Amino acid sequence: MNGADTAWIIVATALVLFMTLPGLALFYGGLVRARNVLSVFMHCFAIAALMSVLWLVAGYSIAFGPSDSPLWGGLGRALMLGVGPDTLSGTIPEILFFAFQMTFAIITPALIVGAYVERVGFGFVLLFSALWMLLVYAPVAHWIWGGGLLSDGGLFGEIGARDFAGGMVVHETAGLASLVVAVFLGARRNRTTPPHSPVLVAIGAGMLWVGWFGFNGGSQLAADGGAAMALTVTHLSAATASLSWALWERIKYGKASMVGLVTGSIAGLASITPASGYVGPVEALVIGAVAGILCQEAVNVVRNTFRIDDTLDVFAVHGVGGVFGTLMIAAFGHASWVAQLGSLAIVGVYATVVTVILVKVAAMVTTLRVDAETETNGLDLSVHGERAYDIIS
Repeated sequence: MNGADTAWIIVATALVLFMTLPGLALFYGGLVRARNVLSVFMHCFAIAALMSVLWLVAGYSIAFGPSDSPLWGGLGRALMLGVGPDTLSGTIPEILFFAFQMTFAIITPALIVGAYVERVGFGFVLLFSALWMLLVYAPVAHWIWGGGLLSDGGLFGEIGARDFAGGMVVHETAGLASLVVAVFLGARRNRTTPPHSPVLVAIGAGMLWVGWFGFNGGSQLAADGGAAMALTVTHLSAATASLSWALWERIKYGKASMVGLVTGSIAGLASITPASGYVGPVEALVIGAVAGILCQEAVNVVRNTFRIDDTLDVFAVHGVGGVFGTLMIAAFGHASWVAQLGSLAIVGVYATVVTVILVKVAAMVTTLRVDAETETNGLDLSVHGERAYDIIS
């Protein structure tokens, strides 16, 4: 065990959990109407709790278990039986590696919350998220990070897919799942209402930005120069994408909005995620500059061309950003085009097909969409018996 590596991953684990609780909850909560903000918090906190338990029961083992299968890790690490404080994974305790990866298993299904807020049944959120983490996220994590199908020595030969911190494993899978769920749900009754609290949006985005240092820097699994570079390029991509999004917004609409600026930050963070362990500062500037414009245009395509109500633009920001960053690894010469394109296609088809099946299964067991009266009155009071503010809009 290396003490410095262990200390850094302990910090990184806390930072990644901080991204969901409270970062993502505040970011998403500020973007919805006041009558639905507590439901967003409820979704994020409940998913964090449920995924933690399921990651212990089977999720970690499916992703990182000792099986030699290219498709899943087996159940040899179910409930972490036989793993003690002295059991190592590389230079850190395996129980710490478990905890670090658990925070990824929490935030990935939590990202999907942004697609279905303001109209989804709470039971569906829990059941779908549970099934999706176990049957989509965990297997894909094994394929790429657990020595499985798409890793080195797998389907694409000695040089497999390159995905440092989750362009495919996290952002592509969550982005595609968001699109699928949004299509099944249909549009909100009123999809033109602006965010009720841009202040919460900015606070949440700031927390996500800081937490992302653990997300990408921690994925080095060591306290070394690689972690420092990953942290630095993460920051530079976010900064550049913030500026390019705001500039593009100003050119198109005459004003640069605060919500747009911080959404650009998230686009830059999502786009650099898969590449953060492979690129340098100048390459990070390029990724961020393009991401701010590309993801903004993707928002317009999803909303206005395809008329899909992915409420908080999860696919356009995370899905498109993650795919773009994954391709840029090959564009800068740090990965094989065949492996990157092939892996994106395999993960994309698998995530989409299985998500469609899971939505249908979950909808047969519990309510997919709340009734019209509940949607009009807001989920906070109707579903959870609480409200965020004395005066609601």
